[in-house]
Amino acid sequence: MIYIKAMGSKIRLDDENSELAQSFYDCIEDLADTEMVQRLAEYRHHMDISRLQHCLNVAYYSYLLAEKLGFDSRAAARGGLLHDLFFYDYKTSGFRRHHKYIHPRQALENARTLCELTGKEEEIILNHMWPSCTETPRHIETYIVSSVDKYCATFEAVNFMLRKVSGRAGKTINR
Repeated sequence: MIYIKAMGSKIRLDDENSELAQSFYDCIEDLADTEMVQRLAEYRHHMDISRLQHCLNVAYYSYLLAEKLGFDSRAAARGGLLHDLFFYDYKTSGFRRHHKYIHPRQALENARTLCELTGKEEEIILNHMWPSCTETPRHIETYIVSSVDKYCATFEAVNFMLRKVSGRAGKTINR
């Protein structure tokens, strides 16, 4: 059972009464429950949330934006879910300074072992750090995921700081 926890709400992806949640889940269901994707829950990402929760946030909001604008919402959701599919702590790794260049390639390699990707999904994963990446994206969905990734990271950090100031910041990873 997967939950999206974002903006202070919980959206149940297994809610049969939510057409939007079901449509989003249909895009990612073959990936979401895999052992590899679920392992992301073991890694702290931004402040006190797991990498899995961050990827779900990015996937969901990328899906919504692409859907609203009439673009490939399936590619946005899948690329968003897999964009940070790497398994090291970037803060303690020996290449922290180069993390923004290394982790998209590792995420892409891992995603390729998990499923067959479209060219668009590969570009989303590889270039989600735009404009820090080496190539200018060709697909609007890459810009969407890249922008949503930055938005979610900012929201996650600000939300943590506000909870910390109010004494409600968790010491464990939200899963």
